[in-house]
Amino acid sequence: MVKQLIVERSKTVVLVLDYQNRMLGKLAESSQTEILKKANAILSEARRIGIPIIYEVRGGERIPEREIHLAIAPKAGELVLTTQRTGPFTTTNLDEVLKKQNVDTLVLMGIPTSGCVLTTVRFAADMDYKLIVVSDCCAVPQDDELHRVLIEKVFPHQSMVVTSQEILDVLGKI
Repeated sequence: MVKQLIVERSKTVVLVLDYQNRMLGKLAESSQTEILKKANAILSEARRIGIPIIYEVRGGERIPEREIHLAIAPKAGELVLTTQRTGPFTTTNLDEVLKKQNVDTLVLMGIPTSGCVLTTVRFAADMDYKLIVVSDCCAVPQDDELHRVLIEKVFPHQSMVVTSQEILDVLGKI
């Protein structure tokens, strides 16, 4: 049975996980360009229809390799959380922020799939969030097979896995 992709604007947040120079720089240039293009399209559509965007970055230093890539940089008013761990829930107030906004659905994009995305899926599912993982806006540098296994075998047990085009199609109808 195939689940239907449903996004309620007032209950959804796009979470951008570790789209920092240091992580994107580990990808092949063509992969980096493609992921940034697809992520940017989703962010533009989310902004157009008023879905909040929250960025998560790892580490507290403001040095270039830790900064969010300029191609998808946060806009004024968008929240940027700095974590000291792999996922955004254990060392930030993300859950509190989401609860205050009555959010129950998270759209996840992140690098690496095997780090921040996996940790977020596991933790958020245990907290009863509905999860949508955008498969082609995630990657594992130098390990396409690990990415494939997570996207095809692990994540579907706790989240809906979609492509960037599938989420764009749904957002375009809101």
